[in-house]
Amino acid sequence: MPPVDTLSQAGTPADSSYQAAFARRWGLLRHAHVRALAWLLDAPGLLDAQNPYWQGKVKALGPVTLETERWLFALDHDPAPLDAALGARIYTRLGLYAEKLMAFYFRERGSLVAHGLQVRASRNDTVGEFDFLLDAGALGVEHVEFATKFYLLREEGTDGASSGKLDALVGPNLADSLGAKMRKIVERQLVLGQHPAAQAMLERPVVQARALVKGWLFYPLAESRGKVRPMAGIDAGHCRGFWCTLDDIASLPDVGFRILPKLEWLAPYRTTKMDKVLTRAALHATLSAQFETSDAPVLVALLRQDGAVATECDRGFLVPACWPTAPLK
Repeated sequence: MPPVDTLSQAGTPADSSYQAAFARRWGLLRHAHVRALAWLLDAPGLLDAQNPYWQGKVKALGPVTLETERWLFALDHDPAPLDAALGARIYTRLGLYAEKLMAFYFRERGSLVAHGLQVRASRNDTVGEFDFLLDAGALGVEHVEFATKFYLLREEGTDGASSGKLDALVGPNLADSLGAKMRKIVERQLVLGQHPAAQAMLERPVVQARALVKGWLFYPLAESRGKVRPMAGIDAGHCRGFWCTLDDIASLPDVGFRILPKLEWLAPYRTTKMDKVLTRAALHATLSAQFETSDAPVLVALLRQDGAVATECDRGFLVPACWPTAPLK
């Protein structure tokens, strides 16, 4: 794999991408689970918690403190407590994996009251589930609805221009949008604490309910290389990447590539196993064959090599030719 000295080859200045910022602060972390947890704590939220658009219903974790940074590096040195908390199970759902990581963090800081607490009106009637209940002092608990999401901005309208609306940010499987997800969270999930069944089972009332949403947004390749237009409610510093069809792969820089399994979507990718790194030609051949039987977009990390280590410098979804105009499911 040819070395890459700057990220500008991928259309992003070397000192401004989130990957570069992550490498500066967390580049020495080696353990995959610790790197994922560091990303969950450090990355900007997808949503701007201070924007009036959300009416105070979005939570931000705030900057990672020096104390937490030291704790993460100590955990990287001895990850046994985190490994034990995750258990021996093989996770197939990225959301559940991220939840377990956050539950470990909240528990370690002493704020976790409950995680994944189901609310039932009767034995056979489940009303909902609290992702997290956190200690809010003597007055009660805070309900935090947690999500890790990956959305692609699709062009819409007859003029081909992106609308900038949250519904134009769609999941790679076309099953949902950021707009639909947030309507569900705000209108259904965050009001769970008001249900009589929830109030009856909790020792302390829910005094605040907010959504904590982490993830990445992906823009059409040409737009991702310029200044992304502001969108109402979206954090200006959010993690971002690109999307393009396989036919556009020739316009990507001549670097190394790694097809990311879903459980590796959180933190910028790092590896010392160069056999996992593909050339552009190998990536094209692999995805050409895959798209013959599947229309699912594939998340790919662009990698630069520094000695025996390859690290992510950009990322994007490669999609089959039918994806840009396919209807939502």
